[in-house]
Amino acid sequence: QVQLVESGGGLVQAGDSLRLSCVVSGRTFSINAVGWFRQAPGKERDFVAAITWSGGWLYFADSVKGRYTVSREAAKNTVFLQIDSLKSEDTAGYYCAASSVGVPRSSSGYQYWGQGTQVTVSS
Repeated sequence: QVQLVESGGGLVQAGDSLRLSCVVSGRTFSINAVGWFRQAPGKERDFVAAITWSGGWLYFADSVKGRYTVSREAAKNTVFLQIDSLKSEDTAGYYCAASSVGVPRSSSGYQYWGQGTQVTVSS
């Protein structure tokens, strides 16, 4: 089993930056990639970014390129999602997830999920 715990969300102002953390534990040797998704009220859970567990490859949804950055601190088994120039449309629950195969862009490709952290952007 793999466990993921997100943190770092909160109420922020438009234009601010925020860094979300995802601490991964358990059978981390089985992980190939960690992805980040966001889900706004009444909407589907959308892919935003992913990083291979080795840290060598990064992937971003077109809608967030330029403002979102994903990184990994290997020693702490932690993956970060940095969001710059926050906009009201970034308001959502943010979830990290782990996949054992490939680097899926769809939520169905991830086997393990965290509980999520809420980001609310005030304009």
